[in-house]
Amino acid sequence: MVTAVIIIDLIVCVLLTAIVVVQSGKTSGLAGALGGGSDTFLAKNKAKTLDAKLSRGTKWVAVTFIVLTLVLNIIIK
Repeated sequence: MVTAVIIIDLIVCVLLTAIVVVQSGKTSGLAGALGGGSDTFLAKNKAKTLDAKLSRGTKWVAVTFIVLTLVLNIIIK
């Protein structure tokens, strides 16, 4: 049982690393945070882009990694 959880945890860890590396950087920095976003046609369809999907995927994979690591810690102790 412990070996299976360790293997799944390692797979999720590698997947999380790959998703983070594939994402594009946010280059707007402080100017983008202070300037706000414009309400254009392209901004409305932002949820359908690859970056938006990768961002949502990162959140789910990160939560899965945290839960698996906590479960693994509880099982080993």
